[in-house]
Amino acid sequence: MAASVTYQFYSEVYGGGLSEAAFGDSIGLAESHVRWLCSGKRVRNYCAAYKRAVCAACDAFTEFGSGETNGFKLGDFEVRRYAVDDAATGEDMATRAALRELADTGMAFCGVR
Repeated sequence: MAASVTYQFYSEVYGGGLSEAAFGDSIGLAESHVRWLCSGKRVRNYCAAYKRAVCAACDAFTEFGSGETNGFKLGDFEVRRYAVDDAATGEDMATRAALRELADTGMAFCGVR
């Protein structure tokens, strides 16, 4: 299945700053994640809000990956703040970013997880 968001839309309409290669590396994960967020709803993957949500998720996945994000490591010393932060993974960050774009569209799934 072809992605609904092109690099041209991402860079020119959304105003994203990723390189085309970085965009290409994350677009599949971002689109499947936004489709999952819209589960149970009629996804209009051609609408601007959906495309912007995919772009936001793409940015987040590129910046944070999909694993743990908060913390750092210097040699053998490691600090993790996962217990006190709301968003501890790249997936959490992508979810937040995408939901901001989907606000007031009725497309985000609001069921039990």
